[in-house]
Amino acid sequence: MTPRTPDRPDAASPSRPTRLALTMGDPAGIGPEIIARAARQLRPALQAGELALTVCGCAEALRQAERQLGLEADDTLYAIDDVGPVDLPWRTGEVAAAGGEWAYRAVARAVERVQAGQADAIVTAPLSKEALHLAGHAFEGHTELLAHLTGQRDAVMMLAHENLRVSHVTTHCALSSVPGRVTPTRLRRVFDVTLEALHALGIASPRVAVCGLNPHAGENGVLGREDDEVIAPIIREYQARGVDMSGPWPGDTVFIKLRAGQFDAVVAMFHDQGHIPVKLLGFSVDPQTGKWQAISGVNITLGLPILRTSVDHGTAFDIAGKGLASADSLVDAIEYARTLIAGRRSAA
Repeated sequence: MTPRTPDRPDAASPSRPTRLALTMGDPAGIGPEIIARAARQLRPALQAGELALTVCGCAEALRQAERQLGLEADDTLYAIDDVGPVDLPWRTGEVAAAGGEWAYRAVARAVERVQAGQADAIVTAPLSKEALHLAGHAFEGHTELLAHLTGQRDAVMMLAHENLRVSHVTTHCALSSVPGRVTPTRLRRVFDVTLEALHALGIASPRVAVCGLNPHAGENGVLGREDDEVIAPIIREYQARGVDMSGPWPGDTVFIKLRAGQFDAVVAMFHDQGHIPVKLLGFSVDPQTGKWQAISGVNITLGLPILRTSVDHGTAFDIAGKGLASADSLVDAIEYARTLIAGRRSAA
């Protein structure tokens, strides 16, 4: 295969339908709306039998979203796997324990479907970490919840938008704990699953840049020694194996090189280092009103026994139920799942 950097990846082979478990997330957020819209944007693939969607979550929330958007119910677009009942009430636009419980059950059901061979991958709509905690599920987010449900503790988050692909050594932890988590073992794990994902996306010879931990990648030890003493030796290991990997690069310049097409992916050391450049380019803002026009980008969880992609935005309680939410990020997440599944099938 030859490298490609499309706005949306190629779809999976029509001869083998891609079956996706689509989790609704928090029913009080924009999840139901973007699912309803995304399915209709994907109608050609769904009706052609190339794609099959099962929505795990609250059936009433999805039907309510369809009515609010003026859409007729169409059972040919998705099956609904209702994970209720949940006794606590939820209201559109409000954070509540009920929303967290619905979201937790949806993810758990989706995992069960993949593990039972009923789905090829999971695509998640946004949940609220606060609501999740109110419901008694003390997870920092989807990545940690999925790691718990699958028994895998070393998952890796990758964000993708157009030709930007950024995986993370650490994510949801205090900045003060990051240096201690940047270990040779963790670096090798992130490098390995990043390379595997790039191959599945059709990039035969990936070029990977690695961010430094400290400003200016430590400035030869003046601003910190982790870059020279921990990160650089592992990069040299991969270079010795013939992998096109370089760094550590200063975090304030490497993403410009990625955007210019000099690399196929960047490995970031911590959450904001990797998230800010992707979201800055993926969130479209109307300069006249200052409001978001569209949100694009995909969150991919690597290193689990199941494949999961997700929208790269939150529940947006402030606009939930108002018909303003864009489904672009969810469509992107579905298309990435299809491409990754096709890549894995080709490699099998």
